Amino acid sequence: MERLDRFAERSARTMAKTNGRRSFLAKTGALVVGGGLLPLLPFDRTFGQAHAATPVTDGDAVSCEYWRYCALDGNLCSACGGSLTQCPPGSEASKVSWVGTCRNPNDNKDYLVSYNDCCGKPICDNSPFCLKSVGERPGYRMGLHNDINWCMANASKGYHCTVALLVGLAE
Repeated sequence: MERLDRFAERSARTMAKTNGRRSFLAKTGALVVGGGLLPLLPFDRTFGQAHAATPVTDGDAVSCEYWRYCALDGNLCSACGGSLTQCPPGSEASKVSWVGTCRNPNDNKDYLVSYNDCCGKPICDNSPFCLKSVGERPGYRMGLHNDINWCMANASKGYHCTVALLVGLAE
C-alpha cells in the first residue's frame, strides 16, 4: 500500500510542477464542452454497404410492391441503372438515411431496412415513383421520416434514386 501512496504522491507532485491550475481547468472545460457537442456531429450510416452483395431472389425489385420498399419514398435505383443495394454509376449513397421495418412475406420475419438516397445526378425519370409510408413518423423524428432530402450531408445534394439495404432482423 505504501508503494501505491508514494507513486500517487510522486505523480501528483510531478503534474503540479509541470501543469498549472488554469491549464487543468482549460483542458477539463474543453473535454466537457467537446463531449457535449459530440451528438451534434454528422453521422455516417454507410454500414449497410456490407449487404451490397446480397442477391435478390425473393421478389421483383423493380416494383413498388416489393417487400423491402414498405417505407420507401422515391425512385427505385433498381430501375435506374443501379440495383436494390447499389447506386447507379455516377451517383453516391447518402451519408445519412432513414430506417423502416418491413415484413418479408417469404419467412414472415420483420427486417430493418435502411433507405439510402443516391445523390449527384438528376432525378431518374425511368423509374416508378414509390410512396410507401409504413411506420413513418412526423418530420421532427428525423431518422424515421422519409420526406427529407437525405442528400443534405453529401457534397452533391441532387437526389437521383433510392436503394434499400437490409440492416438485420428487427426484434
